[in-house]
Amino acid sequence: MCNTCALTRLNVVTDSDEATLYKAVDGVATITLNRPENKNALSVEMVNSLGDNLEAAQSDPKVRVILLTNNGNTFCAGADLKANQPGVTQPTARHSFVQILDDIIESPKPVLGQIAGHCTGGGVGLAAALDISIAADDIIIGFTEVRIGVAPAVISVVCLPKLRRADASELFLNGERIPASRAAEVGLINRAVPRDLLQNEMNDTLGKVVRGGPNALAASKQLVSKVPQMKRSDAWEWTAELSQSLFQSPEAEEGISAFRERRDADWVPPTQQ
Repeated sequence: MCNTCALTRLNVVTDSDEATLYKAVDGVATITLNRPENKNALSVEMVNSLGDNLEAAQSDPKVRVILLTNNGNTFCAGADLKANQPGVTQPTARHSFVQILDDIIESPKPVLGQIAGHCTGGGVGLAAALDISIAADDIIIGFTEVRIGVAPAVISVVCLPKLRRADASELFLNGERIPASRAAEVGLINRAVPRDLLQNEMNDTLGKVVRGGPNALAASKQLVSKVPQMKRSDAWEWTAELSQSLFQSPEAEEGISAFRERRDADWVPPTQQ
């Protein structure tokens, strides 16, 4: 098995002028935020493009995992403060930022983040909504909303479950930007690594995730999302039913057979075998 040799797909070179770039190879759909001149801000164009490509990845049965990354020195700067200026025509919205965050959380396919640029405002929420986020250790992350007279209202829905109250209060109220290492310490992202190791770290993580059964991955996402919000009695009942249905599924039959026969399950991409 090789977790990195077949995952060079992350180096996407394109002349496309789309707000987000899309490429699906070896079971991984890579969506790249591609408005570096606007710090990948959440303009109507950006949100529309991101929503369209998330839908494309969800509808493609060959896609097992979705990876979100960026071009430029900023992953996402949050709201597009340059929008709504006089004389600037905005496209019609097909998606909303709330819908994007919800779609990531509810996605049966894992959505990972290779955070190669700074995150502020709504961009922090986007990074926090991802199932696994790995950032370069030279970026900064901050809830800067209070500095312009607003609050991190919408993104609090995805950020607060990851934060202790003390950390949330400090970060929300002081508006300071923190290094990626600190963001990992408080739970907003999974970890920060040196920039020159970011690619390999994400390749290694992708190589591990795609080895999971598709239905098992979807069920595991549900566990993380739902169980903490359930009463214990309801959680016991629901998880027992889920476990039984999984053990009785064709996917589990194949997975257990593969384990006993010391081979890769049939859902593992050939490049990972």
